[in-house]
Amino acid sequence: MTRAAVALLRFRHSHSPKHRFDMEGMGNLQVTKEGVRLEGVSEFLLPLYVKEIQSRRDSPLILQSDRNVTVNARNDQGQLTGQLTVGSEMVEAQCQRFEVRSTDGQTVLFSADEEEITIGTEKLRVTGNEGVVFSHSVETSHVRAEPFQDLKLESPTRTLTLEAPRGVEVNAGVGDFTASCRKDLLLQSSEGEIFLDANTIKLGNIPFGSAVDPLEGAPAGTTYTKQTVYELCACANGKLYLSPAEKGSTCQTTSNFCLWS
Repeated sequence: MTRAAVALLRFRHSHSPKHRFDMEGMGNLQVTKEGVRLEGVSEFLLPLYVKEIQSRRDSPLILQSDRNVTVNARNDQGQLTGQLTVGSEMVEAQCQRFEVRSTDGQTVLFSADEEEITIGTEKLRVTGNEGVVFSHSVETSHVRAEPFQDLKLESPTRTLTLEAPRGVEVNAGVGDFTASCRKDLLLQSSEGEIFLDANTIKLGNIPFGSAVDPLEGAPAGTTYTKQTVYELCACANGKLYLSPAEKGSTCQTTSNFCLWS
């Protein structure tokens, strides 16, 4: 028997089973065919280098520290290629590409790198009361509200622009569609036409035309308050106004309105 074996036997018989040191391990540490097994709470004061850390089948794996818990990945040259840090105030991941996959590992649910962020789920749900704030442009094929909820696209201080190479469709299946702004609302088609198709088309707050009657000497700005039926007229700049409806057109006689518009 070698001196090491004799010393091992002496150590085994001179200590209690709780602190034993034998061929199967030492204390809570046991050497098995699958590797090294630790029972209970274990504390490591120096770095631990292992190929795999696995918990028991009926117990979770807990990594605990009074400060941060950091997991590093390095290449063959020892250079840091990935890092995950769990702190008291934030969780930080440092890597070339960050991915969150489905339970089967086939679908990428979320990914982020230096070029872009990709969300692979069929639905992106934002539950905050203030909605989503984008500092720059947003590229998407579909924006939809929850069932029985309103969808609102708003730019409080700047212009809201919707662009698409083959058309923009705004559809409210069972509700109203409202577009409002403080200044000008521009509907422009460079090659096609603007088509309004509805059972009823109403134009509100259209001003009344005015004219100077050379015989009566009526001043400019005279309106026809007793008139109930009007003709819709247009100025050269495209502005609309109402003129009293008679047997013939009265737009020419009330065109003085265009000079003041």
